[in-house]
Amino acid sequence: MLDIQFIRANPDLVQQKSNQKNKNININDFLKIDKKHKSLIQELEDLRGQRNKLTSKIKSKPTLEEIDLGVKLKKQIADLELEFGPVDKSFKDTLKSIPNMPSDDVPVGSSEDDNKVIKYFGDKKDFNFKPKTHWEVAETLGLMDRQRAAKISGSRFTYLKGGLVEMQFALINLVFKLLGDESFIEKIIKDNNLDLVSKPFIPILPPMMMKTEPYEATGRLKAEDTTYKLADDDLWLIASAEHSLCSMYADEIIADKDLPIRYIGYSTAFRREAGTYGKDTNGLIRMHHFDKLEMEIFSTPETSRDEHFLAIAIQEELTKLLELPYRVILKCTADIGDPNARGVDIETWMPGQDCYKETHSADYMTDYQTRSLKTRVKRSSDGSIDLAHTNDATALAMSRTLAAIIENYQTEDGHIIVPNILRPLMNNKEQI
Repeated sequence: MLDIQFIRANPDLVQQKSNQKNKNININDFLKIDKKHKSLIQELEDLRGQRNKLTSKIKSKPTLEEIDLGVKLKKQIADLELEFGPVDKSFKDTLKSIPNMPSDDVPVGSSEDDNKVIKYFGDKKDFNFKPKTHWEVAETLGLMDRQRAAKISGSRFTYLKGGLVEMQFALINLVFKLLGDESFIEKIIKDNNLDLVSKPFIPILPPMMMKTEPYEATGRLKAEDTTYKLADDDLWLIASAEHSLCSMYADEIIADKDLPIRYIGYSTAFRREAGTYGKDTNGLIRMHHFDKLEMEIFSTPETSRDEHFLAIAIQEELTKLLELPYRVILKCTADIGDPNARGVDIETWMPGQDCYKETHSADYMTDYQTRSLKTRVKRSSDGSIDLAHTNDATALAMSRTLAAIIENYQTEDGHIIVPNILRPLMNNKEQI
């Protein structure tokens, strides 16, 4: 959540930035709630202080006057607590709904149509035939079966088989190998002029379910349109690995000498995809569940922006190694999401669909999540405590990466060339 002191000191700025994110929030109304909230807290503290003072004063049998005062204070506190309850809920709910402030370089826009392309890389392949969509290629080869999946699970599910499964695990092994290699991280830091240490990423398998309280604290729980809930338990299926990764140090203080902490997490992501009716109904782009490799970075405030650029540079390098044409998108204020200060997407060229499709996202969160989660950093220089910062970014989304490879590496006779970088991890197989 946003710092309440910052909101109080900068109401006009917070209102302006919230409007830029299309948030229907009235900051002046919130500050009235805040004022009432503070006043009631002070009244409660005063009354409880009087009651404690009375209790400590009574050494033996209380006098009638002391009994009357005790009864009076008890009733006043009960009445005030009754009044405080809904005000406290309104204060907390509204505070949670106020979004993070966009960075100054985020384009102001009202929808994804206002996102800006900031970079293109790679040449689109010239086919001497009309390229097919990835689902046409995969289904013809017997590598993908949507019909049988629909029979038992419904739409937006599929069976993947054979060479595509081998390729998925080759991609996983490639990412774990590279991100765990300090020399690989060091080269990317140097090539991008980042002021960071070359600490490698730690592989991690995170929980795929979360309780409501920590999930809400991440700012990522979207019950209406995204997230599945277990019917009989206080548990939600995560919509991305970073949701259970960013919350793992909740209520903890991390020594600054241990930062940054960089994780590369592998998990299945579950998404309802409500609100996307008619979009990408075929193929592997919008599935109800898919596997993903996700980077999560905990850092000091001073290094967090460079960590954001490191994550983007890693995304680009992985896409280059797969020899896939792509473009980099700087997302506008309305499209970056409530917890984000900045957001970047990589969209990869899909020749069978004749368009670019999002394959990666990188989210710069500053201290928005860590304030709610109470994830802090202790300074070795003076022992002071600050909020840590978080970044999350896709390393590879399996289904979308497979789709991009199929469409870019398809042959006229209907096969799929295996990218050079993956062949050693697939028993030197050249095509599937």
